[in-house]
Amino acid sequence: MKIRAAMLAQSGDHALPYEQSQPLTLPQLTLDPPGPGEVLVRIDAAGLCHSDLSVINGDRPRPMPMVIGHEATGIVESLGEGCDGLAVGDRVVLAFLPACGHCPRCLAGEVWLCGPGTVANGRGTLLSGACRLHDDHGPVHHHLGISAFASHAVVDARSAVKVDSDIPAEIAALFGCAVLTGVGAVVNAGALRPGESVVIHGLGGVGLSALLGARAAGAATILAIDPSAEKRAIAQELGAHACAPEEAAHLSTSLFVEGGADLVIETVGHAAVLRAAIASGRRGSRIVTVGLPHPDQMIDLPALTLVAEAKTLIGSYLGSCVPARDIPRFIALWKARRLPVERLLTSVGPLDTINHLLDEMQAGRAIRQIVKP
Repeated sequence: MKIRAAMLAQSGDHALPYEQSQPLTLPQLTLDPPGPGEVLVRIDAAGLCHSDLSVINGDRPRPMPMVIGHEATGIVESLGEGCDGLAVGDRVVLAFLPACGHCPRCLAGEVWLCGPGTVANGRGTLLSGACRLHDDHGPVHHHLGISAFASHAVVDARSAVKVDSDIPAEIAALFGCAVLTGVGAVVNAGALRPGESVVIHGLGGVGLSALLGARAAGAATILAIDPSAEKRAIAQELGAHACAPEEAAHLSTSLFVEGGADLVIETVGHAAVLRAAIASGRRGSRIVTVGLPHPDQMIDLPALTLVAEAKTLIGSYLGSCVPARDIPRFIALWKARRLPVERLLTSVGPLDTINHLLDEMQAGRAIRQIVKP
């Protein structure tokens, strides 16, 4: 079938503003039917994430050309063989790492570390190894197994999580990345206990989702850190007890009995911020990092810190979530008004505006922007 999609032909060489340089074009592409274990989804809503921006600016190298976008919801239109549990007409939220179910990490319950899924994402293919997208010159790669900035997508069925049909599309899409990563970092990787204190570095979609998750999980004190005054204001509206443009020793001393938090969440993806995050935890604290820095960035730590201060540094991908388990339970929290993720929405607009929306995200003027193909 013919579809309209936002394609990136080359990464890393586009001048700002993107509205002028137009890194994403909107050609008509060919989308093959789903193969065994795959589904065709009509995309209803897709969210812009800094991970998309990182592919465009070259921080996350990926094979080109590629249709970008990895946070989305849609309706199943057809299925390949062997797609048990899904049917035509189902609303699904798409998870950006398909889990094979058979590798050592999947068998250990750590589906967010699936080996074959990680390899397929790096190669820009579906889990089967196939590219279902094509233009006149040959294959077009898939972004994280989804390629959501398009009218339709073929995805591995294990990337599609069935959800209730009455959820507005612009809300459902957020559960595919921002909420999954942010809330998961708090409740899964960070294992927050009621009454504990939290510091969150970075207040984009993931950071504010982590704040919502910390509130829902019973955090006693939350310090939110971001240079943007607008984002700090939103964080306070969402329940942060204090906000700051950067880590400040006097804030930690006044807020936290031991001069640091029990749990620290780092969402920025920069080595300097991660160093600050480690410093903002108390002795015996847990520091969870979900940001994706450029591969060249390195971090130096005093060798004594992890042992003498008994701090635990935890990397978390996909929020350390099992999407089929966690997306429905996070949606249940939203329905119970304990996880007001609609507050993350900055705008909803057509796919034609996507380069302008990238500029808004690059400038820090947006939390989560939704495009509707």
